[in-house]
Amino acid sequence: MNYQKLITSNIKELRLKNGLTQEQFAEKIGITVNGVSNIERNRYQPTAKMIDKICTAFGITPQELLTIDSSANEDLIKNINTLLANCSPRQLKKTYEIIQILIKK
Repeated sequence: MNYQKLITSNIKELRLKNGLTQEQFAEKIGITVNGVSNIERNRYQPTAKMIDKICTAFGITPQELLTIDSSANEDLIKNINTLLANCSPRQLKKTYEIIQILIKK
């Protein structure tokens, strides 16, 4: 398992879950927006001191930063599937088109 990539993706997930922009998060932990971007894209490996600042900002432990919360994703997928099961073919097509737009980057 690539723990470095896990840490950086969890940092991004936590930032988004807390409704913070990269700029707000950068200010909170005392680095540049470019620094946050580099961490989230796994271009920069945060030091232990930086991980401590990040964990403090989110009110979590470093161990929690390594925890994969796949159950939350599984619940989301189940809920989405339940909603989709009740859609008409036209609604499904529109939903599919919207999803394609949202995930294109």
